[in-house]
Amino acid sequence: MDFVAQPSADTVAALGPAALEPLQADPTGGGIFALVVTFLLASLFYAVTLHLAATFFIGDVPSQRAAYVGPVPALVSILLGRYGVEGIGPVPAGLTFLVALVLTLVADAIAISVSYRISWRPTAILTALHLAFSVAIIIPLNNIFGFV
Repeated sequence: MDFVAQPSADTVAALGPAALEPLQADPTGGGIFALVVTFLLASLFYAVTLHLAATFFIGDVPSQRAAYVGPVPALVSILLGRYGVEGIGPVPAGLTFLVALVLTLVADAIAISVSYRISWRPTAILTALHLAFSVAIIIPLNNIFGFV
């Protein structure tokens, strides 16, 4: 069932092919530009949320350390992002989403450990805090701006 109103033949004849064009278009075009902008925004988001979590957990830390870590989970989550939408063979999409999430958290933990030069136990806590801060910030942003 198609609930979208289609223009009449008279409208198409009067306006030409423009009457059939969608009213909203993707401003980025969906190419490499969209991918680069998505990566940069995700890196910035992960860096900001990590800096907030690190300041909460460790105390006064330089923000450059979070800037070094931000691109790592951004890259992994972008590369594995399709797994949350589609399944792989007989594996359902929900399970592949968990695999992508775990791999992103592992990459984040390794980058945090290297950048902040901390052992694995504080790294695990900081990674969990980073996840919590990211979720606590992205849910209101999604509700305000409707990213998804």
